[in-house]
Amino acid sequence: MTEQTGGRRVVTNIAVSLDGRYAEPGDPQDMGWVMPYAVTDVARDHLTALWEPATTAVLGRVNAEGFLGFWPTVIGMEGADPRDEGFAKWLVGTDKVVLSSTLAEAPWERTTVVDRPAAEVVAELRAAEGGDIFVPSSPSVIKALLAAGMVDRLALTVFPVFLGGGPRLFEDGLPEERWALAGQAGGEHGTLSLVYDRVR
Repeated sequence: MTEQTGGRRVVTNIAVSLDGRYAEPGDPQDMGWVMPYAVTDVARDHLTALWEPATTAVLGRVNAEGFLGFWPTVIGMEGADPRDEGFAKWLVGTDKVVLSSTLAEAPWERTTVVDRPAAEVVAELRAAEGGDIFVPSSPSVIKALLAAGMVDRLALTVFPVFLGGGPRLFEDGLPEERWALAGQAGGEHGTLSLVYDRVR
């Protein structure tokens, strides 16, 4: 049974390679390996289903700078996929919490910068009113929340490549938990979307 025990749901999403990596070994910020797969229908539909019920985004600083530097430019872009534009508008318009020890203030609208542990911040958000708390592609935040047993829905897009090195999403020492498959889809180029709910 995947019953929610009250409060807001914490939903995380990240792309991983077949060998379990979320970034290449040389440059963790180079997401070129993701691009052929991220623009498939299965990847776009997967992301849309995750952000639509969410009213708060939680991001690490590096991810915030990348996302908020790029996604607003998609709004009104000629030929933009409506799903991409929908996510861009949601990201700009929703409440955002950026976890950072180096950023003094947020250069983005509707954004709060917090220098505290991810689990502590998300526990406070969960106790407040609102829809899902969505953590899109911020590995440091997702890892911290997994380690604290605070992820309710774990969403992955699996891309059919071996990166052969680089950081792994699932580190040793995670709490023992069971997950139930809540959704799956396969698509172009062998892209696979998987959504798991934590069994409580």
